[in-house]
Amino acid sequence: MRDIVAVVMAAGEGTRMKSVRAKVLHPVLGRPMVAHVLDLCKRLKVKRTIVVVGYQAEAVKEACAGAAVEFVLQAEQRGTAHAVLQAAEALKGFDGTILVLTGDVPLLGEETVRALLAHHEKKRAAATMLTGTLADPTGYGRVIRGSGGAVLRVTEEVEATPRERKVKEINAGLYAFAAPAILKALTEVRPSRVKGEFYLPEVLAALRGRRQKVEAVRASDPAEVLGINTRAELAGAGAALRQRLLSRLMGEGVTILDPSATYVDAAVSVGRDTVLYPHVTLEGQTAIGEGCVIYPGSRLRDTRLGNGVTILDGCVLTESEIADGCTLGPYAHLRPGSRLKKKAKVGNFCEVKKSVIGEGSKVPHLTYIGDTVMGDRVNIGAGTITCNYDGYAKHQTVIEDEAFVGSNVNLVAPVKVGKGSVIAAGSTVGEEVPPDALAIERAQQVNKEGWAAARRAKMAAAKKAPQEQE
Repeated sequence: MRDIVAVVMAAGEGTRMKSVRAKVLHPVLGRPMVAHVLDLCKRLKVKRTIVVVGYQAEAVKEACAGAAVEFVLQAEQRGTAHAVLQAAEALKGFDGTILVLTGDVPLLGEETVRALLAHHEKKRAAATMLTGTLADPTGYGRVIRGSGGAVLRVTEEVEATPRERKVKEINAGLYAFAAPAILKALTEVRPSRVKGEFYLPEVLAALRGRRQKVEAVRASDPAEVLGINTRAELAGAGAALRQRLLSRLMGEGVTILDPSATYVDAAVSVGRDTVLYPHVTLEGQTAIGEGCVIYPGSRLRDTRLGNGVTILDGCVLTESEIADGCTLGPYAHLRPGSRLKKKAKVGNFCEVKKSVIGEGSKVPHLTYIGDTVMGDRVNIGAGTITCNYDGYAKHQTVIEDEAFVGSNVNLVAPVKVGKGSVIAAGSTVGEEVPPDALAIERAQQVNKEGWAAARRAKMAAAKKAPQEQE
């Protein structure tokens, strides 16, 4: 097969999205839709990928960061033929196949494109287009064929006759071109009579006029070739891709109790024998190990879980690392920079931020741990707070191995709690606690015998006095 260069059109605004954001930047499964198309180009192993940018060009370039692509600018968006023409200089001297894709087809599959390229090569065509058959083709250009089935032309809907509008076969806007043929034909395209734009399908007529072969391949699943133009279509594409992804995960040994209520981004990985309950959301670069259980209502973003981790209901974890055998929740919140070592526990209504929780350490409930380095086998009592912010800067708390911190303790950073030490409940600690020491910081308790009874008698007398006056 000849060398292939992909040209991805990503210059349009996408006015039907009703958004200030360029259409190809709208996310599908946590990634801009154009990124899905670039992933496809990578899997196809094309020689080069050229992205045509225009509207919000810098933002589109940023969305493509990390991909091996080149950019050309379509400063004024004047149609699809005009967009491809902007790549002509970059393609000068290329003699292979130009694969033209749009940046708004995240559902497009590798097998479909390979079938298009194989047909193009086999027929030695000047152009091969991808088509689909839709029950409702509204909004798409119609493929008009001759008596022998040959493609005569593509008619845009705004220019189609009533008879042509009844045609169900639509132009997907995806093509394979012989490079020399397309580059010459692009200069011959004339603007549309209705919109004044230069449409890429006009190239097909120019090629046929020179008696060059124009072919068409129908996609077996027309949903693959549908571009996203509205928010409803965006949601539909996301649902379709998500079900593909979840089916693959289940095939790899992941239990997903309700795929219709489980949300997993494209870049997420999940190990076998992990169980995902309904209403679990896994976002970004999250990686889940084997044998984990994630209960309903939990959301993880850019977080790594080891093996055998249990995430109970309603937890939120962001940019954190959880080692093997840990338990979190219910309703635990791990903020960026949190790291739990093996078999650590963070319980209900706890918040951890930019802290290390040591191996086997427990933060069971109603606690805030921030900017803390905690050793192994530490026990933190309910209601403990690390006071890490003085209004100007954050300060660190260090709690060494096997320390025991009682309930309702305030640790005023910067402070260090020594190995094996004990802090009595209700203490506010702002000075270093030596190893194996007991730290107590409380006001002296004073008991006044009979005070409560005398108060009750006084209150009763006060209520009775107004009635006696009446």
